[in-house]
Amino acid sequence: MPAPIEWFLQWEQRQPDRLFLHQPFESGPRTWTWRQAADEARGIAAALQAMGLQKGDRVALLSKNCAHWVLADLAMMMGGFVSVPLYATITADTIRQILEHSGSKAIIVGKLDHFATQAPGIPETVADIHVEAYGNRGTFSWEALLAQHAPLAQPVLPEHADELLTIMYTSGTTGNPKGVMHTVGNFSNIVDKLDVLGIQQQPVVFSFLPLSHIAERVGIEMTAITRGGTFYFPYSLDSFAADLQAAQPTHFFAVPRLWQKFREKINEKMPDQKLQRLLRIPLLNILAKKKIRKGLGLGRATRIFTGAAPISVELLQWYQRLGIEILQAYGMTEDCIYAHFSQPGANKLGSVGRPLPGLQGRISDEGEVQVKCPSLMKGYYREPELTAEMFTDDGYLRTGDVGEYDADGFLFITGRLKDQFKTDKGKYIAPAPIEMQLQSHPYLDQVCVVGMGIPQPIALAVLSAEGTAGVEKAQIERSLVAALAQLNPSLQSYERIEKVVILPEPWTVENGLMTPTLKVKRNELEKRHLPSYPAWYQQPGEVLWL
Repeated sequence: MPAPIEWFLQWEQRQPDRLFLHQPFESGPRTWTWRQAADEARGIAAALQAMGLQKGDRVALLSKNCAHWVLADLAMMMGGFVSVPLYATITADTIRQILEHSGSKAIIVGKLDHFATQAPGIPETVADIHVEAYGNRGTFSWEALLAQHAPLAQPVLPEHADELLTIMYTSGTTGNPKGVMHTVGNFSNIVDKLDVLGIQQQPVVFSFLPLSHIAERVGIEMTAITRGGTFYFPYSLDSFAADLQAAQPTHFFAVPRLWQKFREKINEKMPDQKLQRLLRIPLLNILAKKKIRKGLGLGRATRIFTGAAPISVELLQWYQRLGIEILQAYGMTEDCIYAHFSQPGANKLGSVGRPLPGLQGRISDEGEVQVKCPSLMKGYYREPELTAEMFTDDGYLRTGDVGEYDADGFLFITGRLKDQFKTDKGKYIAPAPIEMQLQSHPYLDQVCVVGMGIPQPIALAVLSAEGTAGVEKAQIERSLVAALAQLNPSLQSYERIEKVVILPEPWTVENGLMTPTLKVKRNELEKRHLPSYPAWYQQPGEVLWL
């Protein structure tokens, strides 16, 4: 089974002049063919060797998604180095912690928003290479190194599948990042399963979720590299919609929060009641669906995925009415997303799909989903005790998720073991299913159900700026009270939501309340607000405004 870099070299020979990378800059787009990308990656690999780096040395990468992220990763693979990708939003302290823990000898710095605040995290002992095209400066210039070093004549190919390819530090909703070790074989094994998912050859991909996250790294980067694809990247958040429309990818992956945002943008242009009436008119139905798909940038997408966090059935059904089938994917860094996927014709809404061929899944006595597959991590780097805790005695990975399989083999995730909490009544609450139902309310953007130290759970919430634009406070309150009246009878008595607490500020990556993949950091919310729960609970009314 070829290694990812061997796939790249094969496609370079087969289609040297085909478009590989399309990177927008303020002055306009810049592109690379497969041959141009290969030469640039070889040049950086040669420069790293000239600095004294040997096969197996760690090289870190700090950048938002961009063409140079992919070029840097290819350079590391060509030089036989171990990549250590970092999330573009992490602090200087975390950068230093990871660089020191991983023993990285060099770091490549690409496209960033606030590098000045991150720069102090790079120790003087680590060689820092900066891509000047993105406005950052450091000890070494990517562009200057390319001018000084001829492309590497012979890439350092892996000698066996167990060679370490990357150390991926988890973003984590709790605790310090842990370095997940994946081998060449782990990546090759999951790439080999792309045919099962119907991913076409020479795909067009739009890369915007963090490439330092396993889902984007495998599902987008490795997919394009091993299948001869073309990358497009957004220039900025403001240009995101236009950039996606221009790219029109052949397959697309987004997280639930983005699917909700897309829906809000559609409803801004056409209120939902009007849209649903339009969809009931046969001819206009077809035209409207086609226009909306193309307007979103999904006009030619044949596979559309969601993952990284729970998504409500109501939202999936809403997109289905538009002719957009969103397939759930479920995996984690530790299993290299070699896990469960929904597929066309085998897509039970609410489930995360069936196991990929070669995956063994089971439910423990505690209800935990446990998996075993050919791409399980080799462990957490320099953390043998934490590694041992993640595996059962017979080699299954403990996912930490609670779930169940139905009679047809579809997996349904009902929550996280660590997210469960006990109210004053001594009852354990699994918040995720309740949150998903509340999340479908058009006025709510973010929801976190909590309840430690109080008799009944409450819902912490952030309003949707788009959904509540021009709506009076009294109307918002009446609508939320009605939503609770509809939701609570479907819950167990001890699960029923006592009130919705409207928080004034959104939860973001920047303020530490969301991970880079837009999952709520429940523990951080608890740290900030847990002491206030009893006082909030005692306030009269079903909606509390802070």
